[in-house]
Amino acid sequence: MSCAICHNRKPRRFCPGVHGDICTVCCGTEREVTVDCPFDCPFLQEARKHERAEINADDVPHRDVHITEQFLEEHQDLLLGAARSLAMAAFDTPGAVDSDVRDALEALVRTNRSLQSGLYYESRPDNAVASRIFTGTQAGLDEFRRAETEKMGMAHTRDSDVLTILVFLQRLEFDRQNGRRRGRAFLHYLHSLLEAEGVLPEKPPAPSLIVP
Repeated sequence: MSCAICHNRKPRRFCPGVHGDICTVCCGTEREVTVDCPFDCPFLQEARKHERAEINADDVPHRDVHITEQFLEEHQDLLLGAARSLAMAAFDTPGAVDSDVRDALEALVRTNRSLQSGLYYESRPDNAVASRIFTGTQAGLDEFRRAETEKMGMAHTRDSDVLTILVFLQRLEFDRQNGRRRGRAFLHYLHSLLEAEGVLPEKPPAPSLIVP
């Protein structure tokens, strides 16, 4: 019997992503590159503890947006609402990976920044997967603000608050992503975070496809 991926080396572990036994080399090199790994894979979970993409502080998105711990504490409901909207939009989109979420967040930030200039312009991503995440997240944010206004009898969340929260999520993705082509490290982190808050169900979403 040989590895289900390379068909050369001796298999050492079962891979739920390919539904077969693979070697340790392919597990390390093909994980979230050609194989769409489920979140509950123990080897993926172990890799999450050590695997981070190298980042340059100068590349942090929208550095002019100032975010404080106090702001995040005061807008915790908005943060959870935005994170849930983003996560659900991504998990409901077949094939979505961190890079798609990154594109969607950048478009959402640009769109919301246009409101600050007084001239609204929707910066929808060209990427169809990212565009679907964009639409789902925007709809979730609109529903959050509608429900908040209905409950409080007045508009509470400002456009600038939404922009700041979106930039925070964008920076969180920037920090948590692993740089792999089909990487879902940020989505994995987001699911675990929201699961702990009781905002998402315990069962993690199944991977949508395997890339040959």
